[in-house]
Amino acid sequence: MSRITLTQLRNLKAKGKKISCLTAYDASFAHFLDQAGVEILLVGDSLGMVIQGHDSTLPVTVEDMIYHCQLVQRGSQRALLVVDMPFMSYATPNQALETAARLMREGQAQMVKLEGGAWLVDTVQLLTERGIPVCAHLGLTPQSVHQLGGYRIQGRTETEAEQLQDDALALQTAGASLLVLECVPSDLAAKITASLKIPVIGIGAGAACDGQVLVLYDMLGITPGKSPSFSKDFLQETGSIPAAIDAFVSAVKKGTFPEE
Repeated sequence: MSRITLTQLRNLKAKGKKISCLTAYDASFAHFLDQAGVEILLVGDSLGMVIQGHDSTLPVTVEDMIYHCQLVQRGSQRALLVVDMPFMSYATPNQALETAARLMREGQAQMVKLEGGAWLVDTVQLLTERGIPVCAHLGLTPQSVHQLGGYRIQGRTETEAEQLQDDALALQTAGASLLVLECVPSDLAAKITASLKIPVIGIGAGAACDGQVLVLYDMLGITPGKSPSFSKDFLQETGSIPAAIDAFVSAVKKGTFPEE
């Protein structure tokens, strides 16, 4: 079985068909996500919080990401495998190139994801010119949580909204093939999604995005503490993990998640 390609994801966007994405950190969960038809498995640096017990993603290392990417790769056959580049592993374009090469060569990822706006244009261009697919990430960027002043909705003011739109277009022009939009107003997410040729995956960004992603443990209601307001506990409704994953995929495809 061959893995889903970026061409297939672009075709889904063009046809108006929704894309499902969940985070994955090990082989067993990756297997169930793959079986349920999740198109994108994101090996997220969220593992620093839900697996390692840190209060942010900042302590996660490149070695951590390689290890967990290897596990997810072994457990899946179909989904596109995307891996987060951890905090301060892409501070310069050359450092980003070295990190991305390791994540793809050792972790066997198909795509790397990095957080940030227009300052990453040169980095994205360098990576994509050398055959490394890039997923950009705008809005609430957890690696910048201290600079942002906490986990807050982004793009509420006119200036912030214009900046996010400009950043999205700049990153697409630089070569990014996917964009994750996190915690931005739904009307702004809709504008950005409509303006881009590449698929836009939302998390806390409304239903107009081309697809939806959640942290797996949030979607199953097993993350300690308070769950994000934009999440939903699918396990509570279904009673089993495979059924919860199926329900998430179905809700994304039908457009019933997220609700208004």
